[in-house]
Amino acid sequence: MAIRENREYRSIPMEIRMEQREDGESSFLVEGYASTFEPYVMFEDEGIQYKEQIDPKAFEECNMDDVIFCKDHEGTVFARTKNGTLELSVDDHGLFTRTDLSKTASAREMYEEIKAGMYTQMSFAFIVREDDYDKKEHLRTIRKIEKLFDVSAVSFPANPGTDISATTRSYFDGVIEMERAERLAHEQELKEAKANFYSIGGKNDGT
Repeated sequence: MAIRENREYRSIPMEIRMEQREDGESSFLVEGYASTFEPYVMFEDEGIQYKEQIDPKAFEECNMDDVIFCKDHEGTVFARTKNGTLELSVDDHGLFTRTDLSKTASAREMYEEIKAGMYTQMSFAFIVREDDYDKKEHLRTIRKIEKLFDVSAVSFPANPGTDISATTRSYFDGVIEMERAERLAHEQELKEAKANFYSIGGKNDGT
């Protein structure tokens, strides 16, 4: 999968519905969710799960003028919003996609590969405009998405430990490093307070 440093990528299991025409022939239409609004785990460090969720209003001001549907975020374009072969809509569950893969031979081949179960994950590439972090819940919430570049059928979901974008790694690395430092500082304070307590107690005992 091609990872571009200024973009973030998220993958979910592909919830695909294959439409059939009345005559029983394939319509080459694929429907599914590229993103949902449910929290998901991004990283785990020292037993703590660092999570993320996308706010249901995150796509309201998002630039989705020319979004493409491709494979692994690169290569052949099978559909796009600009010519009406890719439709995007936001509902209570997430970002819903409706893709017409009938227009070219390569798009029809992609349809057959999805139908055969060769691709079971869908991913989307985007830029975040606004987010916040809940330290108590270890939860990042993406409030606004600036631009959506593509939705893709992917061979493997993005792995936060290896091939997720530098932008995403940098964000969570910073959060994890900060919280780890705070825990160490707190543990040191407890040690010092405990040592001070026993020191004062020892003096009061006359020892």
